[in-house]
Amino acid sequence: MKTYKIAVLAGDGIGPEVMAVGLDVLAATSKRFGFEIVHEEFAVGGVAIDLFDDALPESTLKGCREAEAIFFGSIGGPKWETLPPHKQPERAALLPLRKYFGLYANLRPAKCYPGLLYASPLKTENIPDGFDLLVVRELTGGLYFGQPKHTIAIENGERAIDTMIYETREIERITHVAFKAAGLRRKRVTLIDKANVLETSQLWRKTVKAIAPQYPDIALDFMYVDNAAMQLVRKPQQFDVMLCENLFGDIISDEAAATVGSLGLLPSASLADGTFGLYEPSGGSAPDIAGKGIANPIAQILSAALMLRYSFGENEAASAIEQAVEATLADGARTADLARPGDASLSTVQMGQQIISRI
Repeated sequence: MKTYKIAVLAGDGIGPEVMAVGLDVLAATSKRFGFEIVHEEFAVGGVAIDLFDDALPESTLKGCREAEAIFFGSIGGPKWETLPPHKQPERAALLPLRKYFGLYANLRPAKCYPGLLYASPLKTENIPDGFDLLVVRELTGGLYFGQPKHTIAIENGERAIDTMIYETREIERITHVAFKAAGLRRKRVTLIDKANVLETSQLWRKTVKAIAPQYPDIALDFMYVDNAAMQLVRKPQQFDVMLCENLFGDIISDEAAATVGSLGLLPSASLADGTFGLYEPSGGSAPDIAGKGIANPIAQILSAALMLRYSFGENEAASAIEQAVEATLADGARTADLARPGDASLSTVQMGQQIISRI
């Protein structure tokens, strides 16, 4: 029997609740398909600050190094918002994890299911069949990591400096990820940039154009980020794979998530070269509903499917989870975030049980 070792970092807020359901789904799936998932849990984010005064303690980093993949929940919340910026959970845990493990490719699928059109803020007539797109975001370059990055005192105030830097090799490797992903989908890549203003965007266009001939069956087009933001709410089904640098990808992927109708539906995979990856829901820690047992676990569950596919090559098992989620939603199962006013809704655990029953 194949055995896969994962580091589980449930984190804060609703993280532990949805993580528990995600692990139940993994257990049921592994039993059906004849492999074993071995996991060990580690503290990260706010809970790690409380325990160790460190959002990413060495014990957690060691556990991640010894695993084949990281299964991540969510971090942060009002309790830790008064900390200095460099000590806050998101900046002190997620960014270092991405950098340490070279997680340069972020894949965020955004799928609006036909049965959930009413949950989308978009006009139903504009998306009669729903939509299915993939944001491929470069994750370890750009403004978030470029140096210099600091704030200094000047006369009459302060000056804050962030630096956007990209090199050809960084663009090349994420571009190959996007084209390969498009080859498994509808064979179209749209580069999202601001080449009319930014030097970095001009390098992106030059580099992506040079790589495109290696994928003759993939159509390539270009769109400025401001127009792309508008088109996402106007006609999202025109997109297949949206290739973005770090900042633009952060914004575009969150907008794409909102058009689906609930952040509770959106998984995410952050990949390094090889098979190592970090898998997490696209939403946050939702402290306002933490502990109530009503959080939507689907994003965590679909993140488990991405882990099985990209880190372990268990494509059949991954598809079984995704099909079970789709069937569960098609049969009318809803958590509170998806229910119409007055309709009954399932708890976090009940939604997990519904999905498990269809795997």
